[in-house]
Amino acid sequence: MQRWRGYDAAPGGWGRSVVTIGVFDGVHKGHQATIGHAVARARELGVQSVVVTFDPHPAEVVRPGSHPAVLTEPARKAELIEALGVDVLCVVPFTPEFSRVPAEQFVHDVLVEHLHAALVVVGSNFRFGHRAAGDVALLERLGQTFGFGVEGAPLVAEAGTVFSSTYIRSCVDAGDVGAAAAALGRPHRVEGVVVRGDQRGRELGFPTANLLCHRYAAVPADGVYAARLIRRGQHEPLLAAVSVGTNPTFSGRERRVEAYALDFSGDLYGERLALDFVAHLRGQIRYDSIEPLIAQMNQDVERTRRVLA
Repeated sequence: MQRWRGYDAAPGGWGRSVVTIGVFDGVHKGHQATIGHAVARARELGVQSVVVTFDPHPAEVVRPGSHPAVLTEPARKAELIEALGVDVLCVVPFTPEFSRVPAEQFVHDVLVEHLHAALVVVGSNFRFGHRAAGDVALLERLGQTFGFGVEGAPLVAEAGTVFSSTYIRSCVDAGDVGAAAAALGRPHRVEGVVVRGDQRGRELGFPTANLLCHRYAAVPADGVYAARLIRRGQHEPLLAAVSVGTNPTFSGRERRVEAYALDFSGDLYGERLALDFVAHLRGQIRYDSIEPLIAQMNQDVERTRRVLA
């Protein structure tokens, strides 16, 4: 998969293409259906498939301070999109200037002049251009003018629930990582670099990897989870019991993500790890002494083994 920074990175002599556009945070089942449809149509037409996405998230530029929790970091999102068979990932820098581009100009400059779209595939709720003034109906009218087709991809739903990034964020925020996984088509992942913490887990017999996550990462609600821990260059993930929260037994204030890797005794400091959250085991509990906390942690480890077996 080619990766372009900006649509003006399209090479000279670039032919026609099938384009799909969106933030695609999470690359969830709905996104997979839309992108998959674009890839299939490109192959039918014998042209390249192009995914156009944006960085940073448009919400942060249009309404500073409103950046939503990020379900997939840029590198992970690119990997997931590439796995769908896409030919080109075009990441457009979303600047204040770009946010003011009218819908008609966006179509002319991006889809027609640079990407030479033969077909544009978008979700039925697609909006674009300054103040999100453009919709699928406008895109279809402009397609008639400029000579490209438009196909709407239906929203994906199960049991009456439409899968969307907003819905998945709400699941993660509530600690329902099972529902999030059902919509994503895989476990929700949080990544971070292992930094030194209070060393308290080591003193209790459960040395943990304290993850420093991205400021906008979609971290699940406070609680204890069963997860799989992925290290770079390692094919087999480790089983991990993960605590998210402030360590109330020790009157902690800083919210942390701490992973205890089962059956592992190495040093993870400085490594960048990924945690795939599989199941919520329990909420955060404040204990009056160390003994019941250690007993509970032993139970958490055993439940993690059973859940991930």
